[in-house]
Amino acid sequence: MERNGVEEDVVALKLKEASNWWHDINDSPLWQYRIFHILAALYGLVAAVAFVQLIRIQLRVPEYGWTTQKVFHFLNFLVNGVRGLVFVFRRDVQNLHPEIAQHILLDMPSLAFFTTYALLVLFWAEIYYQARAVSTDGLRPSFFTINAVVYTIQIAMWLILWWKYIPVLVVLSKVFFAGVSLFAALGFLLYGGRLFLMLQRFPVESKGRRKKLQEVQIYSVVVASYSNNSFYLQFFTVISFWLGQVGYVTTICFSCFLVRCVMMCFNAFDKAADLDVLDHPVLNLIYYLLVEILPSSLVLFILRKLPPKRGITQYHPIH
Repeated sequence: MERNGVEEDVVALKLKEASNWWHDINDSPLWQYRIFHILAALYGLVAAVAFVQLIRIQLRVPEYGWTTQKVFHFLNFLVNGVRGLVFVFRRDVQNLHPEIAQHILLDMPSLAFFTTYALLVLFWAEIYYQARAVSTDGLRPSFFTINAVVYTIQIAMWLILWWKYIPVLVVLSKVFFAGVSLFAALGFLLYGGRLFLMLQRFPVESKGRRKKLQEVQIYSVVVASYSNNSFYLQFFTVISFWLGQVGYVTTICFSCFLVRCVMMCFNAFDKAADLDVLDHPVLNLIYYLLVEILPSSLVLFILRKLPPKRGITQYHPIH
C-alpha cells in the first residue's frame, strides 16, 4: 500500500511539473516572442514556396492567364504572407483598439484560407460531374455565392462589434467560423471522396481508366481554349500528374478543417483555449501548425508538378 502511495505521489509531481512547464512558457514574454516569430518564419517559408511555384507555373504556361492552379498558389502566398506579418507584429496587434480590429486581423486570413481550399473542392466537383456527363454550369455561381454569404455574415458581425462590443456576438462569430470549417471539411469528404472512388473503380492500366483520364484531359483543353477571360480557367492539363494523389489531399484537407472546427468550438466557450491572446503561445503553435502550416506545406508538395507545355501533349476525340 505504501509503495502504491509513493507511485501516486510521483505521478502527481510529474503532472504538476508538466503543468508548471506549460504555464512558465505561456507566461514568459521571451518565449512568446520566440514562438510567434517561429510561426512567422514558417508562414513566410510556405508563402515563399507558393510564390516560387506560381512564378514557375506562369513561366511554363503564360498563355493560359489566371488558371485555377495559379489562383490557388497566389492565394496560398497571400494567406501565408499576411499571417506571417501578423505574427511578426503579434504584440502590436494585441494592443490595437478597438478590440474588433484584433479579431479582423487574426480572422481574415482564416476566411481567405477557406476560399483558397474551397477552390480545390470546386475543381474536383467540376471533374467529377464532367466525367459523369452532368452539367457543371451551376458550380461556379454556387462557389461565388457561398463565399459571398460567408464573408457578408462575418463582416456584418465585425461591423456590429465595431459599433458596440457584445461578448455574445464574439462567441457567435467563432461558432459561425467553426460551422464554416465543418462545411469545408464535408465538401472535401464529399467531392474528394467521390472523385477518388470513381477513379478507383478502374484498374490502373485498364482501358476504362485511360479513357476517363483522356476525357478529363480533353475537357481541360476545351475549357482553357474558350474561357481565357474567366476566373475559372481550369488547370486540368496537370490532372494526369496528380489525380492519383486525390486521396492524400482529401485526407489532409478534411482533417485540417475538422480540427479547426473542433478547436474553434473550444476557443468560443473555453477561456483556456483562447487563441486570440498573447499568453497562449504554445496553443497557438500547435493550432496553426495543425490547421494551416502543415496542411498547406503538404498540399503544395503534392501539387508541386508543373503542367505540361502547350502543344506537347496531343488530345484526340473519343469515339
